Amino acid sequence: MSEPMNPSPTTPGDVAPGADPAATAPGADPAPVAPATAGIPDDLRAAALDRQRRLRQEPRFPGGPAADPAGSHHERRIRSFQPRRSRVSPGQQDALERLWPKWGLDIDGLRVLDLPELFDGLPVVLEIGFGMGEATAQMAADDPGTGILAVDVHTPGQGNLLRLADRNGMSNIRVANGDAIILLREMLTPDSLDGLRVYFPDPWPKSRHHKRRLIQPEFLDLVARRLRPGAVLHCATDWEPYAEQMLEVLTAHPRFENTAADGGYAPRPAFRPLTRFEGQGLDKGHVVHDLLFARH
Repeated sequence: MSEPMNPSPTTPGDVAPGADPAATAPGADPAPVAPATAGIPDDLRAAALDRQRRLRQEPRFPGGPAADPAGSHHERRIRSFQPRRSRVSPGQQDALERLWPKWGLDIDGLRVLDLPELFDGLPVVLEIGFGMGEATAQMAADDPGTGILAVDVHTPGQGNLLRLADRNGMSNIRVANGDAIILLREMLTPDSLDGLRVYFPDPWPKSRHHKRRLIQPEFLDLVARRLRPGAVLHCATDWEPYAEQMLEVLTAHPRFENTAADGGYAPRPAFRPLTRFEGQGLDKGHVVHDLLFARH
């Protein structure tokens, strides 16, 4: 996942001065903006707000990723991510409109995926969070015998990864849009994954946000049920406190075993590309930690 090495000064989930915390909490639907229609009857105002809500839930591109694929089908919970709907380039938009019906899927939690059918019988590795997709595309090109199910909520990144896959003739990538927890819990069968990659997840550095970190015991319980025996969970981070938590939580989990002989961090494996963001961090003196744990 090619994300910036440093968290932004304003961490996703922070509430701007004067804002309504309930309206800006991560994972919450944006609060409707009441039209400036003083004196309009309540039924007309309600109809206007309902139209705004429906527009927010419609896909931005015809046939492309849905704005909120799971909708109200599943319970609201604290999310470990913040949806980002930033500017999409013409090339990314073209890829989304042409290739999403072929290689994209929404995480709606309403069906179980047949991974052998989806990937023509290839073993499948799940990647949670891929940024703009350059590293994912390189790993797919270097290992065409492995399918990569890449999950993110960043629309430009989704379009860019589809564009790279199409340009380089790679058919072993599928792009999933939505919440990876719902994907793991509702849409994948036991022992169906040959690996899981979580590269540079949001460190949520503030203490009050640590509960949003992805690598937690409950997450590992779920992952252990979806990985086949011997499959490897590979995490990487440049945020030292998060690396320490990852190592502690993974070491304590009964279904995972550290592949590093000394029980610590592992050297960066050759198959994980060095992204430009990681290189910038290394130039600044950041230390990147890789953790590779095999499922019992």
